[in-house]
Amino acid sequence: MSKMMDSPAAVFVFALIALWLAARVGLALGQRRKKMEDEERDDFDTIVAATLTLLGLIVGFTFSMAISRYDQRKNYEEAEANAIGTEYVRTDLMPAADGERVRELLRSYLRQRILYYETRDDGELQRVNATTSQIQNDLWSAVRGPAAAQPTAVSALTLAGMNDVLNSQGYTQASWWNRIPPSAWALMILIGVCCNLLIGYGAWKSGSHRFLFLVLPLVVAISFFLIADIDSPRGGVILVRPQNLDSLAQSLH
Repeated sequence: MSKMMDSPAAVFVFALIALWLAARVGLALGQRRKKMEDEERDDFDTIVAATLTLLGLIVGFTFSMAISRYDQRKNYEEAEANAIGTEYVRTDLMPAADGERVRELLRSYLRQRILYYETRDDGELQRVNATTSQIQNDLWSAVRGPAAAQPTAVSALTLAGMNDVLNSQGYTQASWWNRIPPSAWALMILIGVCCNLLIGYGAWKSGSHRFLFLVLPLVVAISFFLIADIDSPRGGVILVRPQNLDSLAQSLH
């Protein structure tokens, strides 16, 4: 399930087929029983309305979860750009040779962070993460040496800035891992299947069931597609663009 969540198109196709089949199964079950009495029909309509309302609430809450995670990823991208830019300015407080070394590393680090946001290839992502980890070690060593040689308030300020740079990357990584749980997806799809099963079960009385079988599964599948698209950091259309990091890279050059 977790692999499929990285592909919103796969979520859409799977949900559409599963919901349509559920409606067809409900129709087959409804055709095998006798016609509902008016009182039974009223009770059944109440159950269908309550189930659809529950599905709407679940979809709304899940959409809110996806939006909050998307906003969090955007905020951490901005925080990364601010941390790198601030540390770049603070390198002027270091000795000239050490400061130039740190600035060069920060420019390389910034390029890797932009690639992290833009790449969709797993192999390239692994290379970016490995290079980022190596540059982080080099950055920390580059500021730790001068600070240890001359432990002053200025060197402490530079160390604190570098600590913010490294921490911001960790916060970003955590936010990209913070996805809607697969169990929540499974329960939401199960509720959608139950709703379409009930719709099919009660649609045999009228001749409009073909239209109902198309509309409700399609609308719910589109809702699932939108949630999966927003929740997927790399597999969807709605992505977090490194606008602040790009702007910082242009200003540094």
